[in-house]
Amino acid sequence: MRRSRGLTAALVLSLAGAGTGMGLVLMPEASAITPPVAFTADELPTWQPNGIVFAMAEANGTVFAGGTFSAVRPPDGTGGAEQEAVNFTALDAATGNPTSCKLAFTVGEGTATVRALAVSKDKKTLYAGGYFGAVNGTPVSSLAAIDIESCTPKAAFHPGFPATVRGLAVSDDTLYAAGDFGTVEGQTRERFAAVDAGTGALKPFVANADEVGRAVEVTPDGKNVLLGGDFFSVNGSNTHALAVVNATTGAVAKTYSNIPSNSVVKDIATDSTGFYTGNEGSGGGVFDGRIGLNLSDFSEKWRDRCLGATQAVLPYDGVLYSSSHAHDCSLEGQFPDGKRNFLNAQLTNYEGTAPAPVDGFVRSPRKLGWHPTANDGIGEGIGPRVMSIAEKNDVKYMWVGGEFTQINGKPQQALTRFASTGDVGAPTTPVASAGSVKPGEVQVRWRTSYDADDSKLTYRIYRNGSATPIATVAAESLEWERPQASWNDTTVKAGQTYTYRVTATDGAGNTSALSATASVTVPSSVQSYPNQVRADGATLYWRYDDTVSPYVADSSAAGNTSGVQVNAPALRQTPGAVSGPSTAMGFNGTSQQVYSDHRQTVGNTFSVETWFKTNTTRGGKLIGFGNNTTRNSGSYDKQIYMTNTGRLVFGVYNGSTRTVSTGLLDTYNDNKWHHVVGAMGAGGMELIVDGQSKGTLNNVTSSASYEGFWHVGGDNLANWPTKPTSNFFAGQIDETAVYPKALTAAQAKNHYDLAKAPTDTVSKVTATEDTYINEGAPSTAYGTSTSLAVRGTSAYETYLRFDLPAAPAGQVLKSASLQVKTSSQASAGTTDKVSVVPVTGTWSGAATTFKNKPTLGATPLGEFAGVPDGSAVQSTPLDTAALSAVLGSSYSLGLTSTGTDPLWIWSMESTAADAAPQLVLTFGAK
Repeated sequence: MRRSRGLTAALVLSLAGAGTGMGLVLMPEASAITPPVAFTADELPTWQPNGIVFAMAEANGTVFAGGTFSAVRPPDGTGGAEQEAVNFTALDAATGNPTSCKLAFTVGEGTATVRALAVSKDKKTLYAGGYFGAVNGTPVSSLAAIDIESCTPKAAFHPGFPATVRGLAVSDDTLYAAGDFGTVEGQTRERFAAVDAGTGALKPFVANADEVGRAVEVTPDGKNVLLGGDFFSVNGSNTHALAVVNATTGAVAKTYSNIPSNSVVKDIATDSTGFYTGNEGSGGGVFDGRIGLNLSDFSEKWRDRCLGATQAVLPYDGVLYSSSHAHDCSLEGQFPDGKRNFLNAQLTNYEGTAPAPVDGFVRSPRKLGWHPTANDGIGEGIGPRVMSIAEKNDVKYMWVGGEFTQINGKPQQALTRFASTGDVGAPTTPVASAGSVKPGEVQVRWRTSYDADDSKLTYRIYRNGSATPIATVAAESLEWERPQASWNDTTVKAGQTYTYRVTATDGAGNTSALSATASVTVPSSVQSYPNQVRADGATLYWRYDDTVSPYVADSSAAGNTSGVQVNAPALRQTPGAVSGPSTAMGFNGTSQQVYSDHRQTVGNTFSVETWFKTNTTRGGKLIGFGNNTTRNSGSYDKQIYMTNTGRLVFGVYNGSTRTVSTGLLDTYNDNKWHHVVGAMGAGGMELIVDGQSKGTLNNVTSSASYEGFWHVGGDNLANWPTKPTSNFFAGQIDETAVYPKALTAAQAKNHYDLAKAPTDTVSKVTATEDTYINEGAPSTAYGTSTSLAVRGTSAYETYLRFDLPAAPAGQVLKSASLQVKTSSQASAGTTDKVSVVPVTGTWSGAATTFKNKPTLGATPLGEFAGVPDGSAVQSTPLDTAALSAVLGSSYSLGLTSTGTDPLWIWSMESTAADAAPQLVLTFGAK
């Protein structure tokens, strides 16, 4: 075997300094990765066997791979002919190409295979174990020694192992073997044995086990040997799957009884302070993960109970790399049962004090951001099986072998490698959102990105198309945990529209594409309903105003519990449940839901709140808590669901299902918006619908405690009272919130009432006609130009026409602003003041020239006090009283200047994003 060595609480916010604009961001050399991870996740071109690799070792910049295969071929997409390779290949660590070393491991009867490789400390001898009878024709018996320099088997080294050798470890003078054998050289050596590393002579070491030996490793001090396998006893001592024995005699030094009987140890590796096991099993109560143990006394320091057949463990510089097909890390508080994760990394030791045990075991240290992907492959469908680290030309390489046929989604069989330098993979593109519920503040939110070898990413927020970020935020994320990050923009003005885009950059300077544009108009007064939800302490608040999948933004004041859409619910359903521009989300009742992208526990005091509208007769879950995401949860409660007849049920589980429901005739599937709150605290449970209490259970003050995720629109409901036909809800849902306290009936009634309170109405009016005039071309009309110009000398003037709406009934114009976007040409901005004035004369885009230009009003309605260069949206407030007088009519504005520095903006004819000039009108109550 081997011997190796936000403003939210989770965010760090720093305003971007000068010179950090798009295209000007200072990037480190593209080789860095986030410590303590030592390797990129970018696969390198590597020759590939046509079978399975079971064993690897390295020496002097060469990697040896053994298994069951007959040839190796070049990486896909490259030239070169296939080469014969009979169960063994030697490759250059730096290039991935075969070396001149060719060895054929054969057997007279059956299928030969190489199952273990180890290199002597002086790097001169390669030992190979498996099931074979000859190496390049030289007779051996399942164990061979190879002279590395000459690439020839040592004929004098041929101890007789009559069955498969599965593990090897070498000390200064001794080679230890694990496998299926019961004798060696005719003497009893059951599953473990030791021979002289030079001659192959059998040593007196005896560690007889009753079942297969799979792994063997020597402690760094050479005094003990670590044994792993299927066994239940060693030298008569009861110990399952793992044991420590004396390196000279084999006498048992430590036994273990806490590995389940249906699990085995597949691999063991050591570093300077600990040793680590990779475990595999089957059946209920299986242990499939990893154990970290102390070398000082061989005691357990932590246990990783992820499910998924661990095949190899490799500690290196404080990180434990592992190969498995881990699919369920719920017991570790990590990803739930679902997709397979084949290559993972985690700390070997806790950075601080280890946590208290859970179910009698200390959880493993945190997983790190190293996550290349693979697949099950051929054979047993295991995926990666073995790992090794090699070094050449001061670059270190992580080599991985197994039965996979893909790496990172690309064809690659049985072998791959990753380097310590050259990270070129950019993070995924953030999914951004923006919202504002009161003047002077916009909350910019985004689902954090994923990068396969960086868990800490830097996000840059760009406003109004500017090339310079307005803020920089650092946030952490993993492939299976991508919490929301956010930043509050407090420099915004009421009544104006702002756009935001976000990028993600990894430690090597690789930057994602810009997110889609998130647009928001700042209200001129506080929006009563969402402001109250935030003020009442919601820690999850989904408003469903999102424009892109799969992200659902958390609009709570300081939360980061965003949501992930499943199977594409319908977005932006109108009208929503509350007054104003808010929209709802539609669910099909068969497969669609939203789950929270943040594993958490929920205390015994909480409230769940949502609005819904439906005419379903199949019921379904509105909101609830469960321990899985896209698959049905096995633990689930803290939920509100609808029965087939339209009754509402609020329930928790505290050893039995405890529910409060509406009356037999108290039904809510009437296709109208309804508001429901389920609250629990020291006073018990209460169900509140449309501001009215529908029942309480004063003696129920606790619920099941487990780690899980919030679900909206669906999840398991098996075994709950009056269970509906469908777990999934068919209808619309809006304004979902979760609180860490019990809302009172009065608070719920206040929310219900505020939802119908008048709120501002925002109208965005795009120009219906535009043009400009040019004193230098006095007879030319520019009505079809894609850009518009403003300058004093020599004169350019721009004219814009808008069809203004009338004020909604009972409302007046509260604010107005003009929004334009500078063009992408160099020096499109201006240092001069640009005035916005009414146009009093007649004009048309097709006919207006400098010679017949219209008359402009003398009193400005607003002004741009200079506009910076760079294509970006610019906005200025306009005289509200002046525009109020012309509502409901066609109205023209002119842009004029007295300076010599021209302003260039996009026209309505441009195809650029956010190009067309527009008015933003905010109407509110008189």
